[in-house]
Amino acid sequence: MESAPETIRESAVYTHGHHESVLRSHRWRTAANSAAYLTGSLRPGMSVLDVGCGPGTITADLAELVAPGRVTAVDAAEDVLAQARAYAGERGLEGIEFGVADVHALDFPDDSFDVVHAHQVLQHVGDPVRALREMRRVCRPGGIVAARDADYAAMTWFPEVPGLDDWQGVYRRVARGNGGEPDAGRRLLSWAKAAGFTDITATASAWCYATPDEVTWWSELWADRTTASSYAGIAVGGAHTTAAALVEIAAAWRAWGREPDAWFSVLNGEILCRA
Repeated sequence: MESAPETIRESAVYTHGHHESVLRSHRWRTAANSAAYLTGSLRPGMSVLDVGCGPGTITADLAELVAPGRVTAVDAAEDVLAQARAYAGERGLEGIEFGVADVHALDFPDDSFDVVHAHQVLQHVGDPVRALREMRRVCRPGGIVAARDADYAAMTWFPEVPGLDDWQGVYRRVARGNGGEPDAGRRLLSWAKAAGFTDITATASAWCYATPDEVTWWSELWADRTTASSYAGIAVGGAHTTAAALVEIAAAWRAWGREPDAWFSVLNGEILCRA
């Protein structure tokens, strides 16, 4: 298998950052609600690399599924790894190693893992095809490279609130301005083919927020993220919108969240690739 390339394109800026409103959604994620397309392929004793592990909730579930196998969890941000380590400790999981890494240049030998997994990562990187090639390099022959990413243009909601149309447009401009691709879900199959994979299973699944508690949770975290996270500073600093417009978008999120029939769906593309 090919060696890691020496020249790596600079990663994109991570649009969301790690504000509490961002981690509020990340900590909700589990293997059941975010990696079901992969879990049926996992077996006890497997070795797993979890790329972009964030606060580690999916990582911990993967570790339980492959125990007594080993899980290596990496993220580009050292601060969020502290939360992931603490969470693994709370779950009593000892078979996880954590470290800082760039998916464009993983510091592991060829053929190191049975499974290489990335959830909501490829939409934020500078070169998703190179990232997938690097994930393939560290995956053993016959192993699995798995990725799942949202598709912002495909997100849909009811009732229609004009301010949420504004949110969707601003977010996509900001993400692309940062060097990422917010509509990554629909592109995963294409990226995997460009990365050299030939045995690819492409699927899709959705998160849906429809109960009163789910709607309140989703609307409030996005309202907070719109004005208080690093996304807000990037959006205004990059001249994609104004601070006043972000306040209006946050108000639109809260207005939508008060609607008795509110419903929101997030489409996610998925790929399982044989290395």
